[in-house]
Amino acid sequence: MSECIQLSFAVCRIGIYTCFRALCCKGPPPPRPEYDLVCIGLSGSGKTSLLSQLCSESAENIVSTTGFSIKAVPFQNAILNVKELGGADNIRKYWSRYYQGSQGVIFVLDSASSEDDLETARNELHSALQHPQLCTLPFLILANHQDKPAARSVQEVCSCASFLPVCIYFLHTTDPLSLITLTSWLRTGLSFFFTVSTQTRNSPSPQKLSPLHSMQT
Repeated sequence: MSECIQLSFAVCRIGIYTCFRALCCKGPPPPRPEYDLVCIGLSGSGKTSLLSQLCSESAENIVSTTGFSIKAVPFQNAILNVKELGGADNIRKYWSRYYQGSQGVIFVLDSASSEDDLETARNELHSALQHPQLCTLPFLILANHQDKPAARSVQEVCSCASFLPVCIYFLHTTDPLSLITLTSWLRTGLSFFFTVSTQTRNSPSPQKLSPLHSMQT
């Protein structure tokens, strides 16, 4: 009888120890995969402001990027390392030097820009799509400044890029629905890179996306 009791106590001790190890000695979670993206667009299109919002940084005293900067944008299942390149006239000619190693491209477009700037942005986007280091990567256009009076309509922006194999999201940077909503929109737009980059990594023949997407208030 005593042997049965001792055996029962032993089994209980083993069970308690196993539960303790599972609860208190759990190893660190597996590292999240990281993806390297390049963010381009003309100066003043809002690249720095948008990335600062994504990283929950203060929007005050933001200065346009003159060279390049790198921000880590965390997601639940991945981390996006976004390399932002300055968009001034004297910097754009050096963009291609920073393309190597990119797994996706974000192009920020000022939808309220002048016709000349819009044409310049369109040419820069077309050039990036044809670049050997980017031509097989997923592209995302963020049509920014939709809240401005001079902003072009969804139809106008889409017609401007209708022949391009890209995804487009429209952003209202001063929408009254709050910063949380804006950040949610931005994360929705960028989250497609997680899916596409995963598919590209597992595919021997990566392809660009073709559908256009619109996000509005």
